[in-house]
Amino acid sequence: MLYSYREVDCNCRHAASLWAAFEVSDGSQYFMKRRPNGFSLIELLIVVAIILIIAAIAIPNLLKARMQANESSAVSSVHSINTAELSYFTAYPTVGYSVSVANLSDGGTTPCPGTSVASCYIDETLASGTKSGYIFSYFPDASTTPSTRYALNADPITRGISGQRSFYSDASSVTRFSTAAAATSADSPLQ
Repeated sequence: MLYSYREVDCNCRHAASLWAAFEVSDGSQYFMKRRPNGFSLIELLIVVAIILIIAAIAIPNLLKARMQANESSAVSSVHSINTAELSYFTAYPTVGYSVSVANLSDGGTTPCPGTSVASCYIDETLASGTKSGYIFSYFPDASTTPSTRYALNADPITRGISGQRSFYSDASSVTRFSTAAAATSADSPLQ
């Protein structure tokens, strides 16, 4: 016996969303569960897996780009401090190079007074000693008056995360780098 069927209106409470009623040619009715609208759990898991794979590929590249940007900012900051020191040395010949990096900033006053303790050559962020994932350490030479030498180190706060290389510069304005430890005057200069 062959059966033909047609969808009929089911007078069930929740039939509109979950059940479909079918009437067979012999007059009997059958109910079949309809697939609900939306996505199945497997489909959602596949989408999440694809997103995680893309993230696993992209995140290391983003971290590497951030480290390179921090290193570039550190080199630029070292050059800014070197330029500020030369300007300071010229403006205050009886003092020589500054006693601290803070003397190269505005000292927190507006307008900047332009004195040997607040010379306005660099911004407050750099004068604070930490910028873009790097710590800046300044070592003045207090053995002579006026001061004729200084040394400057820029080291990543966390090596391998905020930056890979450390930088060194002094009154010669040559910037040197090291990937293993704090840079010194014996390390290779930047090219």
